[in-house]
Amino acid sequence: MRMLAHWLVDAVIAHWTEVGRGPAILTGEREDLLRRLGGPVPQEPGDPLVEMQVLVDVALAHMQHGDHPRYFARVPGPSSFAGMLGDWLASGFNAIVSSWAGGSGPATVELVVLEWLRALLGMPDGTEGVLTSGGSLSNLLGLAAARNERGPGIAYLSDQTHASVARGLRATGFPADGVRVLRSDPAFRLDPELVARAVVADRDSGRHPGFVVATAGSVNCGAVDPLDELADLCAREDLWLHVDGAYGAPAALCDAGRRALTGIERADSLVLDPHKWLFQPYDVGCLLVRRPGVLEHGFSMTPEYLVDATGDASEVDFRDRTLELTRRARALKLWLTFRTYGSARISAGIARGIALAEHAQHVLERDPRWRVVTPAQLGIVTFTAVGATPGHHAAAAAALSRDGYAAVTSTSLRDQSVLRLCTINPLTTEDEITATLESLARLVRDRAHGRTSGP
Repeated sequence: MRMLAHWLVDAVIAHWTEVGRGPAILTGEREDLLRRLGGPVPQEPGDPLVEMQVLVDVALAHMQHGDHPRYFARVPGPSSFAGMLGDWLASGFNAIVSSWAGGSGPATVELVVLEWLRALLGMPDGTEGVLTSGGSLSNLLGLAAARNERGPGIAYLSDQTHASVARGLRATGFPADGVRVLRSDPAFRLDPELVARAVVADRDSGRHPGFVVATAGSVNCGAVDPLDELADLCAREDLWLHVDGAYGAPAALCDAGRRALTGIERADSLVLDPHKWLFQPYDVGCLLVRRPGVLEHGFSMTPEYLVDATGDASEVDFRDRTLELTRRARALKLWLTFRTYGSARISAGIARGIALAEHAQHVLERDPRWRVVTPAQLGIVTFTAVGATPGHHAAAAAALSRDGYAAVTSTSLRDQSVLRLCTINPLTTEDEITATLESLARLVRDRAHGRTSGP
């Protein structure tokens, strides 16, 4: 066991020290991967050292490396070493956080971490929460708990709201006509005036408005909905304000992000993903709910086989705050990260991500081959190549990924094709951003002239 564990540590350290030298993303062919990893069910014992090497060389090589300094696609996952150590401890001790009786120590760590996040984001005392697998489940749980608390009602969101929110609303029983998707404003934000008019129209027609879903850092371009104005509207109209900050909410830990996220602390429910901008290994999301008891009202259960694992009023059975019964100890890695680095250093890492996107914007603005579409917002900038077609953008991004030097995303904003950088890895250098944009410009030019050379 000790020999294998030391091998494992060496393999992980090698990844950490060499990740920037390899490809940012590598996608394998299905048949080749099945040939190398599959086969009939093993009947006899094998050599774990040999099999771990296969996992490292084949399975773990063919994936996106969200911790790569030139991984700018979608949302990176730049994990911290302390977070990884906490995850190892949780797995190594097979820690569970379901009932207080079965995991009071790990449950206390989760309570502590939730309180730290509450305080850092400015939510009021008494706010309760739970750690989840990520933003998709956190949004689903938050809106399901809100609906259980407030009863059926129409949900209002924008065309820039993350797709998982609409999926979660469907899964929790919101009918198709109970979800209003409103056109975002010119800055790709949810317009409070449009929401207000939709609320009036629905009430006049005998419908029941119930919920507003705001976005704090859209995945497409980093846009932040006007949270203070939406909170005022929700207070005035007695609506539940749910804020999806899965991407952007942690930016509130630094000055630049806090200014952009004014009003986030007024949310009735708030989602964030520590495995994005709080530098945690996958997976960990977080749901915070302002009103005590709302999560338990929605999800508590005490079947006869769990009666002896039910805490008293002073204890927390986290199974009653979520749809998960068996829950891994996700809080240990976040606790160890804050204890190891301190919130000031984490804040500095977030601030660097914001500054890197601003650097990318400056590079783009100085280059006549590019036009900035949305300026740097919370670590994201979008842009288009002058004279390029949507196909040129997608082909250039794909070619860059195949080469392995960097990974970027092509997307669309109001039917306009754009390229996009998300720069939240604090280990990324300004030179790497400049080199990535130069390679991308050459690839777009080559596609426009019918050439298919590499970067």
